[in-house]
Amino acid sequence: MSPQDPSNSRFTFGKASLMPQEEMLEVSKSKKQLTIGIPKESQKFESRVALTPEAVNQLVNMGHEVRIESGAGIPANYQNTDYSELGGFIVDNREEVYKSDIILKIAPMSLEEIDLLSERKVVISSLHLNSQTKQFIQKLIRKRTTAIAFENIKNEHNCYPVVRSMSAIAGNTSILIAAEYLSNFRGGKGVMLGGIPGITPAEVVILGAGTAAESAVRAAMGLGAQVKVFDNSVHRLRRLQNSIGQRIYTSVFHRQVMERTLRSADVLIGAMYMIEYGPSFVVTEDMVKEMKKGAVIVDISIDQGGCIETSECMTQVDPVFTKHGVIHYCVPNLPSRVARTASIAISNVFAPLLMRMGEAGGMNQFLKNDTGVRNGVYIFNGILTNNFIGRHFDIPSKDIDLLMAAF
Repeated sequence: MSPQDPSNSRFTFGKASLMPQEEMLEVSKSKKQLTIGIPKESQKFESRVALTPEAVNQLVNMGHEVRIESGAGIPANYQNTDYSELGGFIVDNREEVYKSDIILKIAPMSLEEIDLLSERKVVISSLHLNSQTKQFIQKLIRKRTTAIAFENIKNEHNCYPVVRSMSAIAGNTSILIAAEYLSNFRGGKGVMLGGIPGITPAEVVILGAGTAAESAVRAAMGLGAQVKVFDNSVHRLRRLQNSIGQRIYTSVFHRQVMERTLRSADVLIGAMYMIEYGPSFVVTEDMVKEMKKGAVIVDISIDQGGCIETSECMTQVDPVFTKHGVIHYCVPNLPSRVARTASIAISNVFAPLLMRMGEAGGMNQFLKNDTGVRNGVYIFNGILTNNFIGRHFDIPSKDIDLLMAAF
């Protein structure tokens, strides 16, 4: 190619002169150092912590500052020294934690904790909308907060990573609880969940075919139990069976089939969330009356109202009651029973998210480019962006996508 060939030059040949051609230069993103605060959880029976010491170390190595309120990790068996030795700052004055750019916690903020917030801070926590008040939303708005509900955050696969990991833990834990309460040590009838050769294995009936149900199926089968799964969707049942990789008993809901199956069941796991259908139950009280004496019910969905008519919300201190001769375990937030595992699972979601946020140059730019995290935003700079919350509490709301267009 000739040196004077226009295709080999950054100059354009005009009639009288050579004109310089524009050259595009790549503009690098301006990284931002974040200050992240992890307060001690004030909600009773909440044992999880938002970041593990290892995750804190990763963030510190990227130039961010992490402030941990003294004792925040102790319920999950993380000591203050575990954090401080890996670069975290242990803070005794919790007001200092709430002055951080980003407040990261598990339970929703209390009204008293909102009072500690400075203006224009970012809060990432659960929302638990069914237990929130209009005052809670209004206080966050007055603080011009950007509030993100982590249960609504989506990943690149259009899934909810925090919900999925917590559901998996809840499903697995439910089977371990059932096995515990079948033993005579806990007042059960003294049956081993899996049985041994020559003894019929226990029967486990699971309501639902989602993530929690799948984990419960795997745990029950791993212990050697006979498993039967019911759901109102053939598609979900087929997907569950394909995921398990072997044939298991599955059925859509038929009252006669359910009644017959429950009569011989040793364990019933409720893993269906019925809140969107209003007050309704998959298993009625009459069905529970026909179950074997000493059978165990674990209703994972109790925090959403439950899917078994006889379920009543209990606490971790007083977790069980017996009704019609059947032991009921109906405690919300099962992952807090295994707080360390649950904390690691949550931290595995939060740490990469915060790293990407710093790389993007801050929250506003990050939300503009990340639609998954944007899906979790319900207040942006003091503006309500969740239409459902707006209608529920009669508060004006705006579309988050339209607000992002202004940046």
